[in-house]
Amino acid sequence: MDSMVRAASLRGLPELVDSLGGDGAGLLAQFRIPPAALDSDDAVVGTTAAGRVLETAAAELGAYDLGLRLAGQQNATVLGPLALAIENSPTFGDALDTANRFLFVHSPALTVSQIPDPAGRSGVVGLLYRGTGEPLPPQVVDLGLGLFHRIIVLLHGGPYGLRSVHLPHAPLAPIATYTGFFGADVRFGRADAVLRVPGALADTAVPGGNQVLRDIALDYITSHFPAPGRALSGRVHLLLTQSLGSSPVTLAAIARLLRTHPRTLQRRLDAERTTFEAILDDVRRATAARLITQTDLPFTQVTAMISLAEQSALSRAVRRWFGVTPRELRATGEGRSR
Repeated sequence: MDSMVRAASLRGLPELVDSLGGDGAGLLAQFRIPPAALDSDDAVVGTTAAGRVLETAAAELGAYDLGLRLAGQQNATVLGPLALAIENSPTFGDALDTANRFLFVHSPALTVSQIPDPAGRSGVVGLLYRGTGEPLPPQVVDLGLGLFHRIIVLLHGGPYGLRSVHLPHAPLAPIATYTGFFGADVRFGRADAVLRVPGALADTAVPGGNQVLRDIALDYITSHFPAPGRALSGRVHLLLTQSLGSSPVTLAAIARLLRTHPRTLQRRLDAERTTFEAILDDVRRATAARLITQTDLPFTQVTAMISLAEQSALSRAVRRWFGVTPRELRATGEGRSR
């Protein structure tokens, strides 16, 4: 059975096709895609049809940079409710983690994740974009990775230190078209579609993030879109985020909220290849990073707000997570804000 993708992923395509001398409405009709679906946050289309409409339009118009052109006209809003959670993340690392955990809301056929640098350079990491099944069509890769890049630029407010781009296919258009779009060297015929970025990007604050809006978006996503095979861990993550600093964050307490037995909860998390302790540690890490780098709260208060008993425990945890002391981490955040 063909997987699905939000029809909004093709938003702007008919107008782009028309501007290039084609018939945008006729193109959509050829693949039985209702034009109104592209403006909806709920409508979906088959991933095969979405890929074929892009490849067909590029071939018929001779516009082989079509995927890049469409990416240049889009922004995170094509991701629907996921966009709100990403745009209001405290750091770029949290934004990537949110996209990694919840991209299935946009399409279960796509994934994004952080990987070691394919070139093996110190201080550089890879942001991987790929399909979960068959290899993605080249125009889909260009659109997807191009949009991934554009979202980071928009969140960052400009260039973010992109080192180079890896693409799994041969150039579809002049190489200068690719380097002009990404503003960096582009290498073709590689194993995967990857943005090579500074490792420090993950710890960089997302300007203008609003934790309240992020929590609302995550609550909506987790309650309306159960993740295939990972619904429980996502719910535990959300409940811990909401409980941290105000309610018990024990296995038993979260199990009660989920109306299940603690042993059953742990067993189901084991089946998802995670643990309660690992999820709690991740929630504490993200919350501590936000409170330390984006507020002036005393470290004693930060300790309480991430449900740790003593400030010495906060110091040990921050050093384990980030390799520095809480004071040094705060100084880094202050340096970024100036």
